[in-house]
Amino acid sequence: MKIAVNTRFLLKDKLEGIGWFTHEIFKRMVRNHPEDEFIFLFDRPYDERFIFADNVTPIVVSPPARHPILWKIWFDIAIPKILKTHGADIFISTDGFASLKTNIPQITTIHDLAFEHYPEHLPFKFRYYLKKFTPKFAQKVNHIITVSSFSKSDLQQQYNISADKISIVYNGAHEEYKPLDTTTIDAIRKEYASGKPYFVFAGALHPRKNIERLLAAFELFKTKTKSDMQLLLIGRFAWKADSIKKALVHHKYRDDIHNYDYMNVDKLSQIIGSAHALTFVSLFEGFGIPILEAIRCHVPSITANKTSMPEVAGDTGIMVNPESTLEIAVAMQQMTENNELR
Repeated sequence: MKIAVNTRFLLKDKLEGIGWFTHEIFKRMVRNHPEDEFIFLFDRPYDERFIFADNVTPIVVSPPARHPILWKIWFDIAIPKILKTHGADIFISTDGFASLKTNIPQITTIHDLAFEHYPEHLPFKFRYYLKKFTPKFAQKVNHIITVSSFSKSDLQQQYNISADKISIVYNGAHEEYKPLDTTTIDAIRKEYASGKPYFVFAGALHPRKNIERLLAAFELFKTKTKSDMQLLLIGRFAWKADSIKKALVHHKYRDDIHNYDYMNVDKLSQIIGSAHALTFVSLFEGFGIPILEAIRCHVPSITANKTSMPEVAGDTGIMVNPESTLEIAVAMQQMTENNELR
C-alpha cells in the first residue's frame, strides 16, 4: 500500500503538539510496516532525521502552507496532483485538514473543536477558515481519528457525524517522561527555579490556556501563604499573547515567575518531572498531553474540571473551575500544604 502522509508539522527543533503527534505515530508505523510505502509530504525543506526508514519517500510540496490562502492551495491544488502522480492509495492528515479535491480515501485526526467554542481566541483569518472548512473536511474524509471521548462526542454534536465514522485513539507521552531521583530534581530546581519548588505550566501561551487567571491565582496564593513556591511557564508566546506579557510584567511576584521558550523533550521532561505539581487549567482541551506527561513522572496536576481534562487526569489531580481564580489558588494551597493529598 502507498500511504501519503501530511508531515508539514515535522519541523527541525520546533516539534510541538501536532508535530510530536505526527512524529511518534509515523515513526512507529513506518518501522512496523516495512511492506508498505510511505510518502511524506513536507511543505518546506525537511530534516533527514524525519525519514524514519527506507520505505519513506519524502517530497517537498510547494507552497509552504502557513496561511489560510496557502492552506487552500496546498491541500486542494498541490496535494491532489502529488497523490495522483505517485499513485497513493490513501492520504492521512494529523492536523484536522483534508483535501476537498481528491477522491482518494482520506483519514484525518481532529484533536478538538476549540475554535467552535472559543472563536475569539483566534485571529479572524484562522477562525474563519477553520469554522468554514472543518465541517467540510469532516464530511469529506472516510474516517476521523480523535483523541478523547469528549472530543468524539463534541464532533458528533457539532457536525452531526455518525459515531461509526470516528475512532478514539488516546494520546501517548514520550518515554523520556518518567520519575526522577532527588539529585536530578534538586539540580533542575537550582537551574530553573532558584533552587525552590515550583508549579509548572507547559504549552503555547495564548488565551485558551488561561494563563492570565493562572498568574492571578498564583499571586493570590503567594499573598495568602507567603510560600517560596515558584511558577515556571514553558512555551512560546502564541497568538493574542500581549495581555499575558503585560500580566507578567506587572505581576506582584514577578521575581518568582520564570518563563522559558520552547524546550526539547529531554529537558522539558526533567522540568515537569521536578515540579511540585503541574498547573494546567486550560479553558478547553481535546486531550491535554502535559497532564499525561506529568502522570508518567508521578507529578500531580491542578487541572480544569471541564472538557477532556477530567477524562485524562482521572484521580491524579485536583479539578477546579478554570474560570475561578480563587479555586485555582485554593488548589495551589492544598497541593503545597497537604502532602498526603499530593
